[in-house]
Amino acid sequence: MSLSTLPSRTRVLFDHIAPFVAWLLLMELLPRTAWAYAVRAAVCLGLFLWCRPWRYYPRPAPRHLPLALAVGVLVCVVWILPELPLWQSWPAVEQFYRQWGIMPPWSATAPVTESPFAPATAGWTLTMARLLGSALVIAAIEEFFWRGFLYRWLIERDFLQVDPGRYLAWAFWLTVLLFGLEHDRWLVGMAAGAAYGWLYLRTRDLWAPICAHVVTNFLLGLYVLLMGAWDFW
Repeated sequence: MSLSTLPSRTRVLFDHIAPFVAWLLLMELLPRTAWAYAVRAAVCLGLFLWCRPWRYYPRPAPRHLPLALAVGVLVCVVWILPELPLWQSWPAVEQFYRQWGIMPPWSATAPVTESPFAPATAGWTLTMARLLGSALVIAAIEEFFWRGFLYRWLIERDFLQVDPGRYLAWAFWLTVLLFGLEHDRWLVGMAAGAAYGWLYLRTRDLWAPICAHVVTNFLLGLYVLLMGAWDFW
């Protein structure tokens, strides 16, 4: 049976889930190189554009843009804050975070000083592919999966019928937990998931957390490039 003849509910599920699953699979199957990341981003972007999950949602509401930008900036600050050089004056705090706030736990690692994504190693074309893949591809894919699909699916299997502003505590915090565990920095990942989830409930507009997530990832990428903070990539 071709995808075009699948029942509509099945196709809706596919359109929300497939790009995210493809991203995770390619992350495991491909090596950690700049070329592999560019391939992963290109493949998943192509699948995302073919699935077009945004067709199930209203157009973006410009009035939500200021709040989305603010949340995006705030999440970026929260993501970076525990690893800023200022904590070097309190080595116990830095050590605690690296042991417990970054997976795998109990295995503190030294900051990364070299990266396959650095311009000196990969060249600026592949470095920019890393930046744009993070900011424009996976940020949107994740929001359609986590907030658009999973949170509402936990409430009701016919998830598109769930009011975007409906809050169900166990579903909200389970989504936050799983979103955090998707990232190596699980602790700040949970904070990010809570912020994006709150924004979705507050605005009832999935484009708001998408915008916030894009802003977070783009600013984080700029910080990585400007400061050489390759740990975040």
